[in-house]
Amino acid sequence: MQYKRTPEDRFENLAGYPFPANYCLVPEPDGGELRMHYLDEGPSDGELILCLHGQPTWSYLYRKMIPLFVDAGYRVVAPDFIGFGKSDKPTERADYTYARHVAWLQALLADLNLSNITLVCQDWGGLIGLRAAAELPERFARIVTANTGLPDAKGIEGEQVAKISAAMRAHYESLPVHQSPLEMGAAMMADSSGMRFLHWVKYCAETPVLRVSEVVKFSGGGVLADAQATAYDAPFPDDSYMSGARQFPSLVPIMPDNAAIPANRAAWQVLEQWDKPFFTAFSDSDPVTAGAHQRFQETVPGAKGQAHVTIEGVGHFLQEQAPDALASAVLKFMADNP
Repeated sequence: MQYKRTPEDRFENLAGYPFPANYCLVPEPDGGELRMHYLDEGPSDGELILCLHGQPTWSYLYRKMIPLFVDAGYRVVAPDFIGFGKSDKPTERADYTYARHVAWLQALLADLNLSNITLVCQDWGGLIGLRAAAELPERFARIVTANTGLPDAKGIEGEQVAKISAAMRAHYESLPVHQSPLEMGAAMMADSSGMRFLHWVKYCAETPVLRVSEVVKFSGGGVLADAQATAYDAPFPDDSYMSGARQFPSLVPIMPDNAAIPANRAAWQVLEQWDKPFFTAFSDSDPVTAGAHQRFQETVPGAKGQAHVTIEGVGHFLQEQAPDALASAVLKFMADNP
């Protein structure tokens, strides 16, 4: 597997990111290894919080929350998924699959021997983290979901699988290639087909220039200073480093014939029996994941009776826009469920 490694000087003196780097090696299908970066802050014997980012961000997203968790006495591990941040970046989009992302995270958990984990996951951090928790439940003590989901084409069976999948592919092919997040977002909101997410898939896959800082600004990261924008863009010197960022939306199993559907359904079977503490902390202004908290609250036993929160006036990236509110909600949830 061919990969690139972002030069270290890209990460020098990033705004608000003083954390030392840690690395582990995870296997790749050709028999080699990839270097996966993670932050490891707080007391080594402290109770563990695992913070998982989504697309197209990296552990920089949690920079404001990590000190709050550490000050409360917790150990925090925040990895960069393969293809993101300081982790190695395979150059071919086909090298990235949902199953491989889950396996790479599980390899990190095994390498560090992490247990009694409180999972904090947003965006793809949920798609990957929830699968890992369902497949390795003995390692996890609590789960916090924020603006995420676990798509499994619930209720779509038989002939409907092929029919709906074909319609979605046809809709995808009919869409233009948008040139900016703003243009893409306007087209997405005007789309009444019920397949709005495909605009995002096509934009990330095919737009000529994909810039992470612009996506964070557009998707609810608030106003970014130039130094913060530089930090979000730091892992990607040019487009040859962005195969993972471009591929992630295409891997979301929104089409019912997606190869990940059986594994996600198996994960839901575990979550529907999950009696450990489970918490939702979604924002009120994220059109992508709006309403996804309801299934968690209604079907996960461990979610019953929890003081779930909705963080108001915040878009997709809660960690950037409302780090204090999200961190406070997580800490209260942990205190309420010792």
